[in-house]
Amino acid sequence: MNLPKWYPAHPPIYDIHKTYLENAEFGPFFKGPIPKRTLPPKEKWTDFLGYSVASPIGIPAGPLLTSRWIHLAGKLGFDIPTYKTIRSSEHPSHPLPNMVFIDTHGMIPKDRPPQVAHLAPTPSSLIEELAVTNSFGMPSKSPLFLIEDIPKANASLQEGQVMVVSVVGTVRQDCTFLEDFAAAAKLAKNAGAKIIEANFSCPNVDKTAGCLYMSPTTVYDLGHAIAAAIHPIPLIIKVGIFSSDEQMRDVFTAAARAGIRAISGINTVSMAVVDEQGHPALGPQRLTSGICGGPIREYALDFVERAARIKHREKLDLTLIGVGGITLPEHFDLFFEKGADIAMTATGMMWDPYLAARYHQGKL
Repeated sequence: MNLPKWYPAHPPIYDIHKTYLENAEFGPFFKGPIPKRTLPPKEKWTDFLGYSVASPIGIPAGPLLTSRWIHLAGKLGFDIPTYKTIRSSEHPSHPLPNMVFIDTHGMIPKDRPPQVAHLAPTPSSLIEELAVTNSFGMPSKSPLFLIEDIPKANASLQEGQVMVVSVVGTVRQDCTFLEDFAAAAKLAKNAGAKIIEANFSCPNVDKTAGCLYMSPTTVYDLGHAIAAAIHPIPLIIKVGIFSSDEQMRDVFTAAARAGIRAISGINTVSMAVVDEQGHPALGPQRLTSGICGGPIREYALDFVERAARIKHREKLDLTLIGVGGITLPEHFDLFFEKGADIAMTATGMMWDPYLAARYHQGKL
């Protein structure tokens, strides 16, 4: 079918003016036809951690809040959707604003990134330059809700699709951080998760929890415990930007030894975000937040290229998932050319839900 134009004629399927709970309860906000899809022959499908998927493209943790969102993503042709990050118990979201438009003046240069990003009153008219902040604090529904909703999400998908469930640990007084992280992963397993991703890199929580991926020892200790808790379910870890190839190599080697099966990156680019007066755009409690959208694509592609080189040089049995800045169909192939096994889009999908369909049509 001839796909209708979506961006900027339509609002995103996540309403940035509504709270996380309002979006979870009433969203996704999508009004449009579901495109008819012609699947490739099964011999051309992709193996993803033991599951045969019709294409190597998906959606990372973030936009897909409940089973309704997963269902829509599957119908729109995203074959590896990720259920938004869950915790071992219910957890609130940061207050509004959670997402605002940012003016990055084009691509963010990976060699000399600016330290400050400025609020924009309106989004760019070009989706490849669309930039937003993303600051939710990883809210989570209750275990009771998740035990019922995750199976619904799995059941909503079609043949050739598989869902990942993202989890994160919470600092508590009654147990260690490692124990809670493992508990969140076991909750996902008990709810029927087929693949689990541990978020080691959220930029919108306290810095200790958001920088877990930088330490090979921490990656090994946490990864080994989580992998053992969910065995035989495959474990992915989500990482951010590394300071050097040596650090990346050491972390990847530790991850492989721990039984981690895949690496996903990057998780936004953290910056200070200010308004017209130079004040923190998200309030005094959130001086920095994650920048996502088209302008971080160079960062993400650089990460994938370096990661693929290390993976092959060290002969690591790790699947590489590239994330960041995919807003046009041709961007997926840029990630595959750099060495990604799987490519995922979040902001691009929210503002153009037909992004996967456009990609699939181009492959026919």
